[in-house]
Amino acid sequence: MAKPITQWIKMVSTADTGYFYVKKKNPRNITEKMTMRKYDPRARKHVEFKESKMK
Repeated sequence: MAKPITQWIKMVSTADTGYFYVKKKNPRNITEKMTMRKYDPRARKHVEFKESKMK
């Protein structure tokens, strides 16, 4: 059986609160690291989230 193309990645907050989102990414289409601006409820504001590896 073939492996799935998409990977699960962890989007970690740059506000150093430890909050994260989990997203799917297709590494064939998006080769660079992802960044998103999303809401961090611990910081109570929108901050930048950067991609990191799932463990």
